[in-house]
Amino acid sequence: MDLGTVGDILLPGSRADLPPGRADTAVLAGGTWLFSEKQDHLATLVDITALNWEPLTVNETGLSIAATCTIETLAQFESPWPAVALFPRCAAALLASFKIWKTATVGGNIALALPAGAMISLTAALDGVGQVWSGAGPEHDYRVAIDDLITGPHTNALRPGDVLRSIEIPRHALESRTAMRKLALSPLGRSAALVIGRVDAGGDFVLTISASTVRPFVLRFPTLPTSAELDDALADAIGPEHWYDDPHGAPDWRRHISCTAAQQIREELS
Repeated sequence: MDLGTVGDILLPGSRADLPPGRADTAVLAGGTWLFSEKQDHLATLVDITALNWEPLTVNETGLSIAATCTIETLAQFESPWPAVALFPRCAAALLASFKIWKTATVGGNIALALPAGAMISLTAALDGVGQVWSGAGPEHDYRVAIDDLITGPHTNALRPGDVLRSIEIPRHALESRTAMRKLALSPLGRSAALVIGRVDAGGDFVLTISASTVRPFVLRFPTLPTSAELDDALADAIGPEHWYDDPHGAPDWRRHISCTAAQQIREELS
């Protein structure tokens, strides 16, 4: 969609070229959502793809995913790390065409903070940590866990002028065994629940509930829980107000399918 109120598109060559945060300014990466509907409050777009960040960087601590890394690039990443099998599966959970994969970015999907954001589900499930460039200057840069970065539907913890630089995935999570369930009202429907479990080398069990909730919930256990322990933990962590309600699924149904999927994942990883 044409954005008729936008008069300027900035192409920063370095961090110093990033403008101060303003209500009429938006960061542009892939733009697949930004250009999908009118944005009458915007006058300026800042295209951070001009910064030419390396999409994926493997290092001794794990994997660094640039915020501007396209979903296609991430989905096609190959590695002996077992958890990398989740990358294309989560990308497919977006139900986007191959054309969208080529343009949509990991950081954009996360910053948009939609409950069904599959890159949120993926990175939260793998202990992803966002590296944020603060609008107040480099001395105020900070790191935030992805499940803490997302605060609710379409809301996140970024402040005006902040830019999500990258998402760091630790090696221990990439080396874990994983299982995933994606559920919807129809076979090709938008995700109503996306549940991911993993077992780390030390035996820790981590379960992430998303899409069915207003934000991602990550539950951690020192060992594989019993069925009853898992049910109790889900009830304690996710209150009635946390189950999402929209045309893609009612809260009670979302809770039911999410808890059922959680038990299936527990059994699969046992």
